[in-house]
Amino acid sequence: MPAFGPIKRRDLIRVLRRLGFAGPFSGGRHQFMVRGDRVVRVPDPHGGDVGRELLSRILDQAGVSRAEFEGV
Repeated sequence: MPAFGPIKRRDLIRVLRRLGFAGPFSGGRHQFMVRGDRVVRVPDPHGGDVGRELLSRILDQAGVSRAEFEGV
């Protein structure tokens, strides 16, 4: 159960996979993950941890609530 806060990129990818997303795939400037018609951009692997604000935006793109994220 990850806490809602700074998270490592690989942990974010692990959580998104548990939620049914496939990827990450290369494309354009960012990698992305896909679940059905939802496409979520994944941050740069060299940028350090994903902060709370960016994590919130990624979860909005993914259609995942904070409670669902923390329950994985």
